[in-house]
Amino acid sequence: MLLCKKIKLNVTEQDAATLEFMQAKCRSLYNWWIMKLRDGEKWPGWRIAKKTLQESKRYDPELKQVYGKLLHEVYFRLDAAMAAFFRRTQAGEKPGFPRVRPRHGFFTLVYPGAYITIEKKTLILPTGGGGKHGPKGYPNIEAELTEDPPQDYREVAISRDGRGDYYASFSYRVKEEDQHPGEVVAFDLGIKTLATGVNEQEQFYHIGGFKGGQWYNRQLDKIRSKRDKCKKKSRRYIHLSKVYKRVAQKKRKKQRDSLHKASHLIAHKLVERTVVIGDLSQRQMVMKEHQERNKYRNRAVFNDWGLYTFTEMLKYKCHLYGKELVFLDERNTSKTCSGCGNLQTMPLWKRTYCCTNCGVVMDRDENSAVNILTRFLARRGPHTSSGACGVLHEDQSGVEVMEASCPVQVQPQIFPGPSCSSTIAA
Repeated sequence: MLLCKKIKLNVTEQDAATLEFMQAKCRSLYNWWIMKLRDGEKWPGWRIAKKTLQESKRYDPELKQVYGKLLHEVYFRLDAAMAAFFRRTQAGEKPGFPRVRPRHGFFTLVYPGAYITIEKKTLILPTGGGGKHGPKGYPNIEAELTEDPPQDYREVAISRDGRGDYYASFSYRVKEEDQHPGEVVAFDLGIKTLATGVNEQEQFYHIGGFKGGQWYNRQLDKIRSKRDKCKKKSRRYIHLSKVYKRVAQKKRKKQRDSLHKASHLIAHKLVERTVVIGDLSQRQMVMKEHQERNKYRNRAVFNDWGLYTFTEMLKYKCHLYGKELVFLDERNTSKTCSGCGNLQTMPLWKRTYCCTNCGVVMDRDENSAVNILTRFLARRGPHTSSGACGVLHEDQSGVEVMEASCPVQVQPQIFPGPSCSSTIAA
């Protein structure tokens, strides 16, 4: 399996200027080809397009100061973008022609692993120029790594975040574990609680997601409101734009960190070998039937939830640790009673499921998780469960397992932390 380790770099002002120069030239070459393709020119493929590089260097001599492998990577990206465009067109989807890269964005520089050198914790990146191209305009970049890089890396991608910090992403291969049959755990994904699960022993898992989204949204709204009152390109406008990027970057990092912890807990810490989740989409959460009470749901779903990122993390981590991940149709799992099968309406603002037929009272996410587990086990044959139940709750500091009574009989009761039967570190 191919993994990636992202390490922060400490660079000097001269090395930062060199990186900015090379990424700007790579971006200009990329955008020049995009504009030619927009004007109707046929994409010849990366092999033929790469042969025009010498002509581009004669037109723009500064391209000679960019490392050649970085310029070759531009053609590989163009070929991948056009291949995706043709695939979407043939499939009848929205074509989405490749876009021009903006100036404020950093064009990621990808170095093959064989062409870079690491001495202790110093990463040496080559630049262009020298030899037949004349003297080197920029010396080789020497950046300090803040962590130890992995062994046998294949590529190194240099990127920059919204705060102006530079990072090196090392891609390397690891051997994944073999899959072994075992118990099953089913999870229902939601907004209030990121994932609510239940296993065959009727033990419940409550995994919380990122909790600071609303606070960060209020701060970003205040900064944007102040910036909109300023004259564009003024010193205060530029200052507030930098502050906005810094706060937004901090929010994204915390959100991504919480998703990594939640997916690692499910894929590595839990003993169950098969993970079942519903095939929920973000569009289902913002339908008109769910917009009666919360007008902020669109922003929470599309900006703060991170459902797609969470499922992608869960895919590769389950594959890495030898677990089976199954996506199951979860239609009507929140509306169906897990005790008697009664179907009733359940808008999103109702957080407790109260069955009008058999009288079951339980959390709506727990009820949905039980229905997903039952629907999956129906493929394997009859299922018998024990009477023991539990609750696993995760917050920003850790995860606790606490005893609770069976939810299909009465509503779960959570006891204080000191009476926990066991504890799992996040």
